[in-house]
Amino acid sequence: MLNRVVLIGRPTKDPELRYTPSGTAVAQFTLAVNRSFSREGEQEADFIPIVVWKRAAEVCAEYLRKGRLAAIEGRIQTRNYENSEGRRIYVTEVIA
Repeated sequence: MLNRVVLIGRPTKDPELRYTPSGTAVAQFTLAVNRSFSREGEQEADFIPIVVWKRAAEVCAEYLRKGRLAAIEGRIQTRNYENSEGRRIYVTEVIA
């Protein structure tokens, strides 16, 4: 099976770099990707959550800035968790 995605878009804000308790770098940001079609002349975009790990996360945090065009290659991953109100939350994101 194949799970591969390639996106070209612009980050909506600078990547947020954090470190896990074990010291592994992880960066998160949202990528705005324009749709190839539009309604009534208006440009539409999808906002895709991106997660980057290890050295690539540090590189993203150093060079990637809000509004700068970026190409992302990765895989789609889904996960779920229970929030503080006891509701199940489902998340779909790209692991780059």
